[in-house]
Amino acid sequence: MILIMIILSPGSLLVWWIHWFISIMKMVLVVEDDLSMCWLLKNILSDKYKVVVKNNGLEALSWLSAQHPPDLILTDIRMPVIDGLELLEHLSHSALYKNIPVIILSGLDDSVMRKRCLDLGAYAYLLKPFKPRELLDEVDQPFVSKMFL
Repeated sequence: MILIMIILSPGSLLVWWIHWFISIMKMVLVVEDDLSMCWLLKNILSDKYKVVVKNNGLEALSWLSAQHPPDLILTDIRMPVIDGLELLEHLSHSALYKNIPVIILSGLDDSVMRKRCLDLGAYAYLLKPFKPRELLDEVDQPFVSKMFL
């Protein structure tokens, strides 16, 4: 029991290896219209992931249609042109993209919106403001889950 706790302690080599393994060549598509939030998200994620930023759902869909499948999509809700909810609807109806984990990042603390997003297949709904560690944990989670299936 003590050995297991040491191996799985937050600073252990095994935990480091798991985080390193899940982040190899993983691409995160960030869909966000606020430039300062884009900068922040890219800075938080770029140590572990390749980050591509698009400023609205239409740009994201255009990029996806050019055969650029990301490993995860992180999207805001409120955006011009095509918002995050419409993007999520498009993705959930696409055979190519419906299995990509989508994390909603929103300033809307609305239980109805949260339920709607989760019902459409969102992996998680994270509220702004967020802690960088909380964001990284949410982004890591689908990869960790997939690794142990």
